[in-house]
Amino acid sequence: MFKRLQEEIEGIKARDPAARSTLEVLLCYPGLHAVLLYRIANHCWRHGWPTLGRFISHVARMATGIEIHPGATIGAGFFIDHGMGVVIGETAEIGRNVHLYHAVTLGGTSLSKGKRHPTVGDNVIIGAGAKILGAITIGAGARIGANAVVVSDVAAGATMVGIPARAVTSKAKTEKDQFLAYGTPCSNMPDPVARALQALTDQVSTLSRRIEELEQAAPAVPLVPPQMISAAVLDEDGGKPGWPSI
Repeated sequence: MFKRLQEEIEGIKARDPAARSTLEVLLCYPGLHAVLLYRIANHCWRHGWPTLGRFISHVARMATGIEIHPGATIGAGFFIDHGMGVVIGETAEIGRNVHLYHAVTLGGTSLSKGKRHPTVGDNVIIGAGAKILGAITIGAGARIGANAVVVSDVAAGATMVGIPARAVTSKAKTEKDQFLAYGTPCSNMPDPVARALQALTDQVSTLSRRIEELEQAAPAVPLVPPQMISAAVLDEDGGKPGWPSI
């Protein structure tokens, strides 16, 4: 138990530059308090005391503003940064060294009693306000941007932003970029909507130029008045249209 606690504390100190000491982390981090109470509640849940587990979870919610169902499965090194407003459902599965920010929801979209919450792989970062809904899988090393809404599977190492979330870039391989605060790249981030609009604008410009080229290349065709068209006759010998003299 103390080894697991030490791992949790060291993980927080490694990922939060505001953490100055072990004592500060123990006393002032609601994310750590919520995880510790979850571990107790989960133990009760797995050993046939579900009501006690739910009650401990309820107390943890009142104390920290973080709601973790005791039936959820959470690996080591889990860190909820800032806390407040986090909701993790009963059948959610979370891997090792996962980093969540405040107001994240790992929710279900089904009323069935089976698997209905997300599965999150190792080393995933989920930004503030992100909603991950349904029995979907978030691949290892993925980054979910702040306020993104994810309703389908996410490939390992992908970075997702927007509503609904779209992949914008792959995870960098360098040591420097292994951690991405709030799961959102803040520089040179491509905007999928802006790219789509730009593509449409380019296509319209290309079509306009093509039309101008065709108009310039086409020979001039004299216009025939409608009354002359109605007066057209056929030649008796060749069957070709002729026009009466005016």
